[in-house]
Amino acid sequence: MPTVGVKRDFLFKALGRTYTDEEFDELCFEFGLELDEITSEKEIISREQGDSKASGASDVILYKIDVPANRYDLLCLEGLVRGLQVFKNKLEPPRYRRLSPDSGGPQRLIITKETAAVRPHAVAAVLRNITFTQERYDSFIELQEKLHQNICRKRSLVAIGTHDLDTISGPFTYTAKAPGDICFRPLNQTKEYTATQLMSLYRTDSHLRHYLPIIEDKPLYPLIQDSNGTVLSMPPIINGDHSRIRLQTKNIFIECTATDLTKAKIVLDIIVTTFSEYCAQPFTVEQAEVLYPDGKTCIYPELAYRKEKLSAEFINKKVGISESTERIAQLLTRMCLLSQPTGVRDEIEVEIPPTRPDVIHACDIMEDAAIAYGFNNITRTTPPTYTVANQFPLNKLTELLRQDMAAAGFTEALNFALCSQEDIADKLGKKISQTRAIHISNPKTAEFQVARTTLLPGLLKTIGANRKMPLPLQLFEISDVVLKDESKDVGARNCRRFCAIYYNKTPGFEVIHGLLDRTMQLLEVKAARGEGYHIQAADDSTFFPGRCAEIFVRGKSVGRLGVLHPDVINLFELTMPCSALEMDIEPFLGHTAETLLTHDVPMQETFKHQFPAHSQSQAALPSRTPTTKTLFGDMSSQAGLKALDDFLADRSYIEGFTATQADAAVFDAIPSPPSQAFCHLRRWYSHIKSFQTERVRLPSAKSQFVLPPTPPASPNNTSEDDIDLFASDDEGESTEAARIREQRLAEYVAKKSKKPALVAKSSILLDVKPWDDETDMAKLEECVRSVAMEGLLWGQSKLVPVGYGIKKLQIGCVVEDDKVGTDLLEEAITAFEEYVQSVDVAAFNKI
Repeated sequence: MPTVGVKRDFLFKALGRTYTDEEFDELCFEFGLELDEITSEKEIISREQGDSKASGASDVILYKIDVPANRYDLLCLEGLVRGLQVFKNKLEPPRYRRLSPDSGGPQRLIITKETAAVRPHAVAAVLRNITFTQERYDSFIELQEKLHQNICRKRSLVAIGTHDLDTISGPFTYTAKAPGDICFRPLNQTKEYTATQLMSLYRTDSHLRHYLPIIEDKPLYPLIQDSNGTVLSMPPIINGDHSRIRLQTKNIFIECTATDLTKAKIVLDIIVTTFSEYCAQPFTVEQAEVLYPDGKTCIYPELAYRKEKLSAEFINKKVGISESTERIAQLLTRMCLLSQPTGVRDEIEVEIPPTRPDVIHACDIMEDAAIAYGFNNITRTTPPTYTVANQFPLNKLTELLRQDMAAAGFTEALNFALCSQEDIADKLGKKISQTRAIHISNPKTAEFQVARTTLLPGLLKTIGANRKMPLPLQLFEISDVVLKDESKDVGARNCRRFCAIYYNKTPGFEVIHGLLDRTMQLLEVKAARGEGYHIQAADDSTFFPGRCAEIFVRGKSVGRLGVLHPDVINLFELTMPCSALEMDIEPFLGHTAETLLTHDVPMQETFKHQFPAHSQSQAALPSRTPTTKTLFGDMSSQAGLKALDDFLADRSYIEGFTATQADAAVFDAIPSPPSQAFCHLRRWYSHIKSFQTERVRLPSAKSQFVLPPTPPASPNNTSEDDIDLFASDDEGESTEAARIREQRLAEYVAKKSKKPALVAKSSILLDVKPWDDETDMAKLEECVRSVAMEGLLWGQSKLVPVGYGIKKLQIGCVVEDDKVGTDLLEEAITAFEEYVQSVDVAAFNKI
């Protein structure tokens, strides 16, 4: 958002009253602005350059106001004051008029055909009999700079030139010439320069050097001349000093050259409407004539008013209010959108002035009505629709795979989604036309020319940057690649892939193959043709001949694995053999990742490759509990539902922080969906309903919230002696029956507590590497086995040759997962710094 700095005292003077800082902050908020900072010129210089530089600066209080990026009419003091005055009903929205000159024809700007290759468009206008003060002049210059940085996109789309009309004579010519043929005295300079000299002069200028690249590579430079050949400006770089604006200037010729004609019209309208109030006839602008090379003539500025019609119901519904048609028309008028009811039902006619180019849709008008009404005045209501959030299945599967790949000893890498053409084509032995790559139209660097079509180059470059790390290097990445797809509206689609790489002195194909088997095991895909997975030999220029295999899942190819070709390894500046695996993971979801989820898809189902039919899933559900009695009351009564609604006001589940069987039991006790009056209960009910296909897998409940049904009395066993004529009507059960029930519950709890709890264990194989071949391996093993922890049991060990006479200790152990972790083990073993260089997890298996 652009920030406008205005002097507080001048602002209050223009507004006609004084505000406290808090009052003005509140006024800005009501108008849709934000008072960002209260400071002074001296404070700013002191903060940025030090106290010594700020000694002579002004102490005048400045308000820094954040303005919406599309409100170009508020980028200076005049626009702010006018908008706030209309908003406070102290001023009527002004009516801007375009006039012809009092005598003679309008000023003309002739565009030649040479400008077509650089900046083909231009517009112009004249402000007559304007009166400047120092503050107005400063604001005029500042507005041009704000527009240059905002809508003009740092002069690349539009460049503004303002000239003292009394020092020049029309008609004016907008043309383009070779840099050596242009010579004039630029603004604030004492001598003339050619365009070539100017480019060299301004190359070190902190302000103008940013605009040089716009035209410096062009064979012709644009310029504007008057009828005498005097150069007015060389857009978008600098104006001429001859026609510069001064405090005494009365008539201003404004020209805007552009590559975007629409933006140029907007910029011209904003400048002339903002400062036309200082003309002898306020809010009037003298028109100018622009003649194009094809003979077409246009009159500027357009100052076009347009009218839109919309209903009061539309605004009321979207904003969440209930106001009359007349009231909404008044609100829009306060935002400089002159409005009035048409008399046809609740229709409103809205007139959009030339100062509001940001209004392009009915929603923009609705937003202004909301601002004028006041966001704080809109009644807060609970949305009538309840939605249940659910993690995107593809992302859930990705997270699960990441955890297991890390447990398998591979390190995750995250690389850029953009890469060079060489990375995905030449270096992999492929042609760029075969890759289906999406190209960047204007890449800033050769490293980011295309969107990656494979994850392999990123991992190879990561290994290349970490060649000095201890071997082996085992990396993986699960991320998106981008492929061309004509069936998509954008012509491309994302595809989630899994890639792993093994880099060592030996290729390690068996490691990558084992990782594939482990991945398929996690995805519950069996090693079999048909409904399972299998691999078969394939040819691929990226892989070594005869060492490449294609992966098929249920008859469909999902990826490849193999030993990389030596040429590929050399092109990525690697020196050792390498094996890699890359495959799509989307087929394991049973649907594409871009399918919109219209129903809940439980995460457990992502691992099943044939989703059960609706009838099957329904048959698997347990039967509903016949009772409606719960700890909260009877769920068939309003009182019981109200009690449960109150209970769920600050809870997501009946117990704990995840769904359990307690939620399922209470859900079954509710005979029908609750009404909208119980908003918290409806939210919970909709959420638990989404678990119906996986409720049998929900964790068991810790407490009983649904009361067991009372068995009906048998009529055959009832005698007159059993009937108590004097018993109270609300007596629920006898004392003896209650005692028996409590006794049985106690026996059940005691029996359950004696059951041994299942202990999760894992088998871990550790590689313990010594410093050199002189390390006493017997002493090293003794140190390792001296590590004792509860839940740790050491197993067999052996010495495995590494190279150059060095051996590593490979030792197994069994751990209880809740008590011992791999990080804890590694930390304890590496504490023996005299013997141990590093510890790696070679294998990790759940028992």
